[in-house]
Amino acid sequence: MSTLAQLQPHDLWHHFEALNAVPRPSKHEERVREFVKDFGRKLGLEVQEDKTGNVLIRKAGSPGREGRPTVVLQSHLDMVHQKNSGTTFDFATQGIRMRVDGDWVRAEGTTLGADNGIGVAATMAVLAARDVVHPPLEALFTVDEETGMTGASGLEAGWLTGHTLLNLDTEDDDELTIGCAGGLDLVATMDAPMVALPEGHQVYEVVVEGLRGGHSGMDIHLGRGNANKIMNRFLFSVPGLRLVSLDGGGLRNAIPRESHAVVAVPEDLTALAASQEAIYRAEYATTDPDLRLRVKPHAGATMVLEESFQARFLRALYAVPNGIYRMSPDVAGLVQTSNNLARVTLQDGKAGVQCLSRSSVDSEKLDLANAVRGGLELMGFQVEQLGGYPGWTPRPESDIVKLMSALYRELFEGEPRILACHAGLECGILGKNYSEMEMISFGPNIRGAHSPDECVQISSVQRFWKFLTATLERL
Repeated sequence: MSTLAQLQPHDLWHHFEALNAVPRPSKHEERVREFVKDFGRKLGLEVQEDKTGNVLIRKAGSPGREGRPTVVLQSHLDMVHQKNSGTTFDFATQGIRMRVDGDWVRAEGTTLGADNGIGVAATMAVLAARDVVHPPLEALFTVDEETGMTGASGLEAGWLTGHTLLNLDTEDDDELTIGCAGGLDLVATMDAPMVALPEGHQVYEVVVEGLRGGHSGMDIHLGRGNANKIMNRFLFSVPGLRLVSLDGGGLRNAIPRESHAVVAVPEDLTALAASQEAIYRAEYATTDPDLRLRVKPHAGATMVLEESFQARFLRALYAVPNGIYRMSPDVAGLVQTSNNLARVTLQDGKAGVQCLSRSSVDSEKLDLANAVRGGLELMGFQVEQLGGYPGWTPRPESDIVKLMSALYRELFEGEPRILACHAGLECGILGKNYSEMEMISFGPNIRGAHSPDECVQISSVQRFWKFLTATLERL
């Protein structure tokens, strides 16, 4: 019997389990694209793929609903690949290992892929269903959402005919999302001069780990520790330290959970590391109670970073802003602008820094990115700003917002939260070519997205399915 076989709605969980058996990293969605296309063809539905790799499956309306306006169901096929340092797992070849934990589904030491696999699975369940009443449907499965939204950016005008788009990529089941932040990637590189390891120095491996991480948009307001910032703080505090190598963070849109460095020092590092760990653990006791700073002897180092370059390098990293830059003055509780110091490396004589700046105000997003860029360029980095995507402007008076708000109150006897979010959603990009299309985003409760703590709530998926199918019946 499969892991999720007893869960309801059965068809949705069945499709989620089948989807999670298919490796689907961003920019390498070949297998999952074929999986989805094969699914549509077996149902006898019209299946298309555009030059970017997005897949579109069309299904006629239910009997008596054939003439209704077409509705687009939209989700992205790729997932974030993150795993715990002690987990052995190959995302390129293995399917996600899942387990049921009370009212939650989790993965074994890796990201779960509920972001946005639950949306994909729900769409598949609707396409396969005979008992769901719906208007004509266009199921749009986009690619590469997590590393640049290039699928949505490459979607051509005129391919979709729907008037309303339901984006199934929100992570709280009481929210109706009607706007989001845009983003801009910053990638900085430069040559790093290395010199011979000084005599009399001891070499250590330094590891910052145990941080909770999370989504750099949805979780940025929680104040969680950034492993790159904590590591830099420690390196800066060690007298006489010489840096051998540095490897911190991972994906651009994930708050860094771990950082690894190799250093050379003239004195034993153990006592200082223990005292600094105590300070960091006290500061992050609420947000990151499992934070650890470990040091252990390391062999094999022969070169270290040149001393004056190292001093400027660590100061430049200290100066990079991280976390909330500005809260919205207009929407209570909304992060307007932020920066994530996502990746820091020093390997083989090359230094690298990667950030993702977000904002719901495009001019402020660029202003923050320029502030980051300016400091790094003063250090001598070559800086590129890449992958910019626009925000999504809210339209609270649209028909779909009114319909789904009223339906939520009817089904669940409560008020939905109608809001914009600080994460990037594809609606802003899709709106460039489909400016008249009404859009809304919703989904079940997902926690810890973009980290190995990711989980999705079973009872919430049931509410989400009820809400989705009821909405389709009303449209």
